[in-house]
Amino acid sequence: MIPSRTLPRAERLRTLGAIHRLFESGESGFVYPFRYVWFAEADDRMSAEVLFSVPKKFHKRANRRNLLRRRAKEAYRLNKGLLLAEGGKTAAVDVALIYSSKEIVPYKTVENALRRILQQIAEHL
Repeated sequence: MIPSRTLPRAERLRTLGAIHRLFESGESGFVYPFRYVWFAEADDRMSAEVLFSVPKKFHKRANRRNLLRRRAKEAYRLNKGLLLAEGGKTAAVDVALIYSSKEIVPYKTVENALRRILQQIAEHL
C-alpha cells in the first residue's frame, strides 16, 4: 500500500509531553542544513509524527522562516514513504527537523537532506 502524500494534523508532533520526551531521550544527528532528533517506541502499527522548526536566531524575518518551513514540509510530505515503508517493522516514530543554516538553500538541497535523514532513521528502526 502506498502511503498518502498528505501531511494531516495527526502526523504533526504537537503535544508538549511528546516534544519533551523527544528532546530528552531521542537520538540526534546532522545533515546539512538540518539538525534532527528522533525517538521511536514499539507500537502495533507504523506511524510517524514530525515537527518543523526554523529558529528566529538565524532568520529574523518571518517570511524567510515561513519559506524554509514550507520547503521542509513539502520535501517531507513527498518522501515520508521512505520512513513509513512496510518492512515488517512497527513503531511510532517522532522526528524534529531543525533548520540550522544561516543561508537560504535551494529546495533540491532541502529535499536531498530530508531523504538522507529519513533513510538513516529507517535503517535504525
